[in-house]
Amino acid sequence: MPIYEYRCRGCGRKFSVLVRNVGVGATPACTACHSGDTERLISSFAYHKSEATRLAEAGSPDSPGPDYYKDPRNIGRWAEKRLAELGQEVPPEVKDLIGKAREGELPEPLKSGKTGLDSNI
Repeated sequence: MPIYEYRCRGCGRKFSVLVRNVGVGATPACTACHSGDTERLISSFAYHKSEATRLAEAGSPDSPGPDYYKDPRNIGRWAEKRLAELGQEVPPEVKDLIGKAREGELPEPLKSGKTGLDSNI
C-alpha cells in the first residue's frame, strides 16, 4: 500500500495519505482545512547502497581515510580481512564481539577502560 503526498492549494499545507486501493483515483481533502482542491506531489525516496559498494567507497582497512573509523560498520574489518588472507576462520566469539561493536555495544574491558594492557609504569 503506497503512501502519497499531497499539497492543499487552499492553505498550502502538505499531508500524506495511505492509499489502500491503488485503482481508486479520488483526490483526498486537505487534513487541515478540508478543502478538496489538492494536488499530488512527487515524493522523495531513500536509496540504500549495497554492502559491497559501501565497503568499496570506505576504502581499504590497510590504508583508511580520515573518516574510516567514524563508520561503526568498519569495526573489525581489518581483523576479518587479515584472518581471511591467512586462510583462517574468524572465531565465533570474535564475530560476536565485532557484531556487537558495530551495533554500538562495546566489550566490558573497553567500556571500563581496563584492557589488560595496563602496566605499573
